[in-house]
Amino acid sequence: MPAQLSPIAGTHFRVLDARMLNDMQLRVLFFGVLRDHFGPEEVLEQFPGTNVGDLVRYYRVLSPELGPLWEKIAVAVNQQYATASQELSKHDEVALLPPVSGGAPSPIELTHDVIDAKKITDALKADEDGAFTVFDGIVRNNTRGRQTLFLEYSAYDAMALAQMQQLAAEAIAKFGVRDVAVVHRLGRLEVGETSILIAVASAHRGAAFEACRWLIDTIKKQVPIWKKEHFVDGAVWVDGEPFPEAIVPTV
Repeated sequence: MPAQLSPIAGTHFRVLDARMLNDMQLRVLFFGVLRDHFGPEEVLEQFPGTNVGDLVRYYRVLSPELGPLWEKIAVAVNQQYATASQELSKHDEVALLPPVSGGAPSPIELTHDVIDAKKITDALKADEDGAFTVFDGIVRNNTRGRQTLFLEYSAYDAMALAQMQQLAAEAIAKFGVRDVAVVHRLGRLEVGETSILIAVASAHRGAAFEACRWLIDTIKKQVPIWKKEHFVDGAVWVDGEPFPEAIVPTV
């Protein structure tokens, strides 16, 4: 299929067929409500000297009906959050990330602070919910018979947060729940403290249970967060679950 010229006068981009190769090929990923408008992804031909702000303006003109949402989206370039002035380079992967559930206050975040489960769940609940499911991951005092002193979590922060936002949006679409919150703590955690809190609000309990289970299982498999266990007789990095084959490069 030939390249499609943009309907926008003076544009710096044009749509390409995904099979076409070009030195200035740009892959654009969409999530949440943006996916409904543009599909999961597009390949664009990008002309030199363009930046993130140019790209957002391009799509904003294509879909003005999204209105105030354009003021709230974040942009990641190669899994790193980017400013409007960041220049785009050939073969960049750009993700347009709307707030989960169109900007609802439910948190999707990484934090070094103690997780306040009551505050998060109270803010998420609404009168239309018939079910509310919470997964509260807690630091236990032992692992396979070894006494645990404390845990230490670290992350590839920008990528981990983008992944969590993406998975939250996918859970809402996949299971038809109303909203979700996902908060993961980093740094040193003592026995009894919460490492991750997932809350799901839904009209029906089945969807709430399924979404909650899917979120924790998927986060553990593919979000770049690592755990180091400190015992009375030493410390080890925990062997995580293997990444899905689709995201492991073949060498």
